[in-house]
Amino acid sequence: MLRLAAGQVESLWDEVLPLGVRELPDDLARIDQLLGDPALLAPVTEHWQSEGERRGCSAASHGRPTIAMETYVRLMVVKQRTGWGYETLVREVSDSLHLRRFCLVGIDRRVPDESTIRKLTRRLGHETVDEITRLVIAKAQRETRFVGRAVRVDSTVIEADIRYPSDAMLALQGTRALAREGRKLAGMVKDATAGVRDRSRSVGRTVRRISKTLARRSGEAKQQVIDLNSKAGTQIARSAREARRLAAQARRAARGRGAKAKLRAAAKLEQLAERCEKVAEQISRRARGLKITDRLVSISDPDARPIRKGKLGKPTKFGYVAQIAEVTENTRRGARGFILPAATRPGNPAENTLLPDTIAELNQLGITPRELVCDGGFQPGLTRDTVPDATNVFVSGRHEPGSRRTRKRQARYRTGVEGRISHLKRGYGLRRSRLKGHDGQQTWTGWGILTYNLDTLAIRTA
Repeated sequence: MLRLAAGQVESLWDEVLPLGVRELPDDLARIDQLLGDPALLAPVTEHWQSEGERRGCSAASHGRPTIAMETYVRLMVVKQRTGWGYETLVREVSDSLHLRRFCLVGIDRRVPDESTIRKLTRRLGHETVDEITRLVIAKAQRETRFVGRAVRVDSTVIEADIRYPSDAMLALQGTRALAREGRKLAGMVKDATAGVRDRSRSVGRTVRRISKTLARRSGEAKQQVIDLNSKAGTQIARSAREARRLAAQARRAARGRGAKAKLRAAAKLEQLAERCEKVAEQISRRARGLKITDRLVSISDPDARPIRKGKLGKPTKFGYVAQIAEVTENTRRGARGFILPAATRPGNPAENTLLPDTIAELNQLGITPRELVCDGGFQPGLTRDTVPDATNVFVSGRHEPGSRRTRKRQARYRTGVEGRISHLKRGYGLRRSRLKGHDGQQTWTGWGILTYNLDTLAIRTA
C-alpha cells in the first residue's frame, strides 16, 4: 500500500534539545525545502498505479503500507551524497539527529530497515527517478528562471560491480552458482534423482595452477594456460548439463502445492545454466583461436560488457556506456547547470547512437539550446542532422566555421564536461554501479544525477 507523507516529525523529546540541534545545516535545509514540494512525488504515485494495473489489483490501496515515500527519497539523496551503503546509511541516520530530521524520521521512531530501502530501489526502477529529475529541472525553469542556452555532451563508462574477468575465474563463479542454486532446487523436489555436483574446488585448483603458470616467462606457459582454461571450461559445461536435467525434473514434478515456487527456481537455474554454457563456449572459441563476440564478463551481471576507451591507466573497463549532457545558461568559466537523465544502451554504443535519446530529453523539457558542443567522437554530419536547426553544433578537433575567439570559447566550454563527469563520479557515485544489470545501472545513475541536480537547484535558490 502506497504511503507518501511521513507525517509528524516533531515530538515532546524535541523540546529538550538545544536549538542548534533542531535546525538543519544550510545545505540540508535548502534541499529539505525543495523536497517539501509534493509534486515531486507524483511519479511515485503513477508508478504504483501502473504496477497495480499490471497485477490486476490496486497496489496503491491494498497490502501492507510502505515506508513514507518522502522518507525514502530523502534517504536515497543522503546515500548518494555520502557514498554509504544501505546498512551504513541506516546506521548513520539512526545515530544523527540532523539526518533524522532531514529524512522525516522522528527521534522516537525507528529508521526503515536496509532491506526495505534496497527492495524499493529495485521496485521503483529508473523511469520513476528520471521523471523526478525532469520535474526538478522544470522546477528550476519555473521558479528560478533557468534558461538552457548551451549543452555539452560526452559519454563515460559506468563500471559494473564485478571483479576483473578471466576465463577460469568465470568458470569458478559459474560452478559455485550452479551448485548453490542446484542444492536449493533439489531440496524442493521430492525424491530428486538429478543433481548438480559442486566442482568449485576442482576449478579452484585449476585457477591456482594458472596463477603459478603465468609467473613463468616461457613460451610453454601460454599453451599450458590455454589447456588449463579448457579444463575449467569442460567442468563448467558438465555442471550446466546437470543443471538442465535437474530443472527439467523439477518442471515435471511441479504439481499442486508449491508448484509456482518450483517453476520459478527451475527457470532461475536454467537461466544460470545458459550463462555458464556461454562461458564454456567462450573458453572453447578462445582455445581454437576464434573471435568472441558479445563476450560475457560476469555471471551475476550478464549485461556488463568490455569497453575500450583508450585510457592509459585503464585501457579496458567493464560496465556500461552512459551519455552525460549538461544544460547551462551560458558558456562562461565555471558554468554549472543541470544534468539530463543519462542516455544509455546495453553494449558499447557509439556517441551518435545515444545522441537522439539526449535530444529527446531536451525536447521533453522544452529546451532548444543555441549551442551544443561535443568531442571528436561525434560525427559532424549525423550530429547536425539530429539536433534542431536553430542549434549551432561544435565538434572538438574538427574545423568549424566562426571566429577563432568563438571556437576557443566553445572548446574551453566542452572541456568542462570532463570535470563535471569527474565530479559526478567522485561525489555522486557514478564511478561504479552497485546495482546489477542494465536496469540496475540506470537506476543507480539516475539517483546520482537527481541528487546532483537537487544540490545545483539548492545553490541557485540560496
